[in-house]
Amino acid sequence: MIRQALIAGGGIGGLAAALACVRGGWEVRLFERAAVFSEVGAGIQLGPNVTRALIAWDLAGALKDLAAFPSQLQVRDALRGRELGALALGDAIAQRYGAPYATVHRADLHQMLLAQLCRHGGAKLRLGHSVEQFTQTADAIVVRARRTGVTGSRVQDAEIEGDALVGADGLWSAVRRGLLGDAAPRVTGHLAYRALVPQASLPARLRSSQITVWLGPRLHLVQYPVRRGEWLNLVGVVHAGRGVARVLADPQNWDNVTDGAELRAVLAGNCAALVDLIHAVGGWRLWVLCDRLPVAGAGELARGRTALLGDAAHPMRPYLAQGAGMAIEDAAELGRALQQALDPAFDVATMLARYAQSRWQRVARVQRRSARNGLIFHAEGPLRWGRDAALRAIGTRLLDQPWLYAGA
Repeated sequence: MIRQALIAGGGIGGLAAALACVRGGWEVRLFERAAVFSEVGAGIQLGPNVTRALIAWDLAGALKDLAAFPSQLQVRDALRGRELGALALGDAIAQRYGAPYATVHRADLHQMLLAQLCRHGGAKLRLGHSVEQFTQTADAIVVRARRTGVTGSRVQDAEIEGDALVGADGLWSAVRRGLLGDAAPRVTGHLAYRALVPQASLPARLRSSQITVWLGPRLHLVQYPVRRGEWLNLVGVVHAGRGVARVLADPQNWDNVTDGAELRAVLAGNCAALVDLIHAVGGWRLWVLCDRLPVAGAGELARGRTALLGDAAHPMRPYLAQGAGMAIEDAAELGRALQQALDPAFDVATMLARYAQSRWQRVARVQRRSARNGLIFHAEGPLRWGRDAALRAIGTRLLDQPWLYAGA
């Protein structure tokens, strides 16, 4: 029996879903709004729970060639520069969880998934098309795909029939809107500054082979290597000020270019090592962080022949570094569920409901923990003092996440 999955969105979640589906014996049609496949340059952390899935998709070699594998995770006080706690990564975490902890350039991960999908076959990729509407019955689903960037009365929307629809079309998902009809994502009031710098262009004292998290009042910054350690990725998150009203006015634009003057002003007065690092960076990209309330039940992830995945299903704050990871986990579980749906004894809607049931509590927990971490990272006053004391006393235990890294 040949089944066809229709996938809205060609980002990391959409490509991961397409790869999982074709590996599970399904044919795929993927619709991507952009005219070409591309990803904005930024880094991603991949815990063992995520690299385990990539290895299962025969991507261990590609990951080794493209990623960095940091030696440790270190937390430092942004004001004074002192270490608060550390967790050994490298071989230690790989032995503990059976898979490594990697950091990778987002574009490299995207290209790695795309190349593997093309090698596998079974997927038709339609660029310059977005899924705007869909209808579903007990027997099939029909999507209406619109050509993007084209106007005029002669332009016709294409109608394509399939057996299942996967909404992997991101934070502002049209598939989610059609399926759940809920409100827009929440604007958190936090701004993310991102930059990538060749390590060779930095003074030796600012280069790094580890993940460092700098914690300060109402802000934090994370730095780590990508691209085999040749580049340094930086992400600074601060509470929004009046100087960035233009960004807050358009939260859907996640690729604003800035010189970072606002970030340098916010970080003035912090320790010399952090200030020097920020001043060594020229250009930054800036966007508003948005999220949704934690998933409250399986019905928010799948209904009938339609399922949601990644940010379309459970957008989260980045304070647990699991946004892309949860999308890849979703894709792996979706692939297993749809593979079972090839058996006539299991219908598609039932297996998508099973996918949702197996995922919703885990992703909701990650959403809650991510939001809580934001409060802890940006703490002030007594909460900050208590956080620092706890990290100094039992930092390794607090930084390790067995429930997360050993799961899925």
